[in-house]
Amino acid sequence: MNDQTMSALTGVVLAAFVGYGVAWYAGFIDGNFSLLLLLAVVVTGTYWIAERWVFLPRRRAAAEAAVAEMQRRQRECAALGIAAELTDADALRRRLLAQPWWLDWTAGLFPVILAVFVLRSFLFEPFKIPSGSMLPTLHIGDLILVNKYHYGVRLPVVNTKVTAGQAPQRGDVIVFRYPPQPSLDYIKRVVGVPGDEVAYLNKRLFINGEAVPREAVHDFYDAEAMRYRPQFIETIGGRRVRTLIDDERPAFIPVATEFAFRDQCRYTVEGVTCRVPPGHYFVMGDNRDNSLDSRYWGFVPDSHIVGKAVFVWMNFGDLSRIGRFE
Repeated sequence: MNDQTMSALTGVVLAAFVGYGVAWYAGFIDGNFSLLLLLAVVVTGTYWIAERWVFLPRRRAAAEAAVAEMQRRQRECAALGIAAELTDADALRRRLLAQPWWLDWTAGLFPVILAVFVLRSFLFEPFKIPSGSMLPTLHIGDLILVNKYHYGVRLPVVNTKVTAGQAPQRGDVIVFRYPPQPSLDYIKRVVGVPGDEVAYLNKRLFINGEAVPREAVHDFYDAEAMRYRPQFIETIGGRRVRTLIDDERPAFIPVATEFAFRDQCRYTVEGVTCRVPPGHYFVMGDNRDNSLDSRYWGFVPDSHIVGKAVFVWMNFGDLSRIGRFE
């Protein structure tokens, strides 16, 4: 293919990526960033290979031929006693070897895109906390890192586990694909593992029939609601976890949807009791009365788990938020 054809083809490919991003941003489609990044790796990688084995050798051959032709003409002019305009051979070679724009925006970006893909898919992925469901542990605007290998390495896009890793434990804060709408990522705390009986009755958490130890501490000021809320420290899985209660909210679950294994849950005016099925987890937000979690839409399958949230790396509104959390 000649330069004009490749330029037009690359323009179409880049326009397709931009169109996908615009449609996603505008809400016309449910975007999949992992898929988009994988496609970017494939496309830029193809250009990178073609550049190394096809396009660059062609430019090198063309550059050497042009330099040789220039030098031949200069020698002929010198033999005839004609003053020839001198051209810098190195400058000519650099100009002819320079990548055209369509390679600069594809093959040139491949190493960076590949590094981001590997880092995000297999090591750590950044997330932004969008709501107050995990207050007081995580605040709106916290930028967190999620460990992608702690629970086992998964293939991107298909999410198939290829290494065992560790099983999620009670008290872990996990990011997962929201079961009713897997294109969305949610973050909650694991309070029940497979086989556990989890009950949340009259705003107290029970695991396997025993009340989770809880002690009252000073009230927490919820800046978004502009009010103070009762704050407690619960001991879950050996971790001391701060939780919030809203005294104005009822204890019962008003709008529980239909979900897989719903027959494992009993709803009463006091709250809900569930037996966690194999391969699933029961999760809750630390902001107990302001969290849409397993009490409402059911269990998180192991296949939906993205990773373990481990660190707040930035909050532009409050730098003191940076650090690890329980």
